[in-house]
Amino acid sequence: MNEEAVIQQLRDSGVDLVVSLPCDKNKLLTDMLHEEIRTIDITREEDAVGICAGTSLLGKRAVVSIQSSGLGNMLNAMMSLTDCFKLPFFVLASWRGTESEKIEAQIPFNSKIPQLLQVYGIGCSVVETADDIHLIGESMRDAFDRNVMNVVLIKPELWAGSKRLPQEYPSRARVTPGFDSRDFPEPVLTRLEAIREVMSTIGDDDLVVSNIGVPSKETYASRDRPLNFYMLGSYTQATPIGLGMSLVSDRRVVVIDGDGSLLGSSVFPVLAALRPSNLTVVCVDNGAFGSTGNQVNQAYGCVDLAAVASAFGLPDVRRAHTPEGIRSALDGGDGFRFIHVPIKAFNSDSPNIPLTAAQIRDRFMSAL
Repeated sequence: MNEEAVIQQLRDSGVDLVVSLPCDKNKLLTDMLHEEIRTIDITREEDAVGICAGTSLLGKRAVVSIQSSGLGNMLNAMMSLTDCFKLPFFVLASWRGTESEKIEAQIPFNSKIPQLLQVYGIGCSVVETADDIHLIGESMRDAFDRNVMNVVLIKPELWAGSKRLPQEYPSRARVTPGFDSRDFPEPVLTRLEAIREVMSTIGDDDLVVSNIGVPSKETYASRDRPLNFYMLGSYTQATPIGLGMSLVSDRRVVVIDGDGSLLGSSVFPVLAALRPSNLTVVCVDNGAFGSTGNQVNQAYGCVDLAAVASAFGLPDVRRAHTPEGIRSALDGGDGFRFIHVPIKAFNSDSPNIPLTAAQIRDRFMSAL
């Protein structure tokens, strides 16, 4: 199994800690890392730079396991922190945007990563087959021996046929201290079921923005319409897109965002300050990174995003987890609102959206 060989390279190189944000292609590796090496989960790749700097300053070895698109979120920190202080840094990146890529949004940035890394003087190796796995250990040891930054890009072919380890999801019902709506109910709806209820309340002139991956596919499957803007990429940007729309339009704007995206975003204080009266953010919260395989994140049994929104000062925070509750929370009235919808960690088999990014854009803008 190639995943075992990769982990053995990490062990042989004396890794103390793995900092992880999963990719759909390396989901089995992500599961196995959590079982074999101390692994911590993050929600924004840039944070991994600081974590690894801290461990390096104490003489320990931390490495990063991410999707390659996350390198775009890390570059400034890599150069202004890691390179500036000449600290070692090693990234194991599941390489999207290669020849076999099926998601259009993955191609523009990811296809040019080797050239980008070369510009910044960051070492780059490519692992395509099992015969190349030894490059992981060599590149890692080089990073720590010479205090340099190295990235290993792993092509998806290495993970062909891999599936997640069997998962058990414990109960999510709990009490959140200090939050007015303290009961966090056990989810009863899937994301598709929740999105169908949301879309049933959308008026003809309303604008809808749906989050990347499965949420957009399920929005399309629930109720496709020209005034739906389906995101194909850009992790954490669904709510900012909707916010931008609400600031320049009188139309009602509804964002269907996710817990993983909002955990990695810094948009809450901006929303709290602006409070556009025509914006509604619906957080469909499965407590997992749904589009990469439902890996549990900090929202599953710990962080309550409704309480977070309230603590940041958002003026109208509601919780709904039933069809009736969702429709009621979205019903009528002006004013900004944040609606937290706990859902099950489950993905439907909704197919990919049969539209290109340009087609989604042009159709949306023409409908306006």
